Amino acid sequence: MIKRFFDVVIAVTALALLFPVFLAIALLVRLRLGSPVFFRQKRPGIRGEPFVMVKFRTMRDAFDKDGLPLPDSERMTSFGRWLRSSSLDELPELWNVLRGEMSFVGPRPLLIEYLPLYSPEQARRHDVLPGVTGWAQINGRNAVSWEEKFRLDVWYVDNRNFWLDLKIIFATVRKVLGREGISAEGEVTARKFLGTSERDAR
Repeated sequence: MIKRFFDVVIAVTALALLFPVFLAIALLVRLRLGSPVFFRQKRPGIRGEPFVMVKFRTMRDAFDKDGLPLPDSERMTSFGRWLRSSSLDELPELWNVLRGEMSFVGPRPLLIEYLPLYSPEQARRHDVLPGVTGWAQINGRNAVSWEEKFRLDVWYVDNRNFWLDLKIIFATVRKVLGREGISAEGEVTARKFLGTSERDAR
């Protein structure tokens, strides 16, 4: 209950204080990337139940001759890269926090298609609400392997408490300002998760 109260108070306060920033970014996205301004995608929430996560759009629409989207690296613009590196693209997730679909701190919500690929231990990351930031985000973000990221997520599930959440939030601010761990080596963000048999060191 304390965690939920904290989430609601901070989400309402942040939405009120950052509303001008929110509007400015929305306008820039509309001018630089066109419509839609928001990127909406189903992600697994607590117990794997899907919800629609909302972010600012960071990629342009671009397709090959067969009508399929081009790779992320070819659709990402310098403006979109700046949005991601500053984490400003995450601001609309405050709405997900307010709705109770996310918390400020928890394992990041990944893709629905990953659900059947987790080991039983890795799947425990869904025992809590997904977060805007989390223990894995302040310990490497996209620069660490999937296996390490999931190990950190499960550690948070087993050790979560209010003071740990505060520590993660303050550390996140430092990471964002330092723009650390934004992408995996050679990737726009993170390499695709292929399953529990994957060895990221290969």
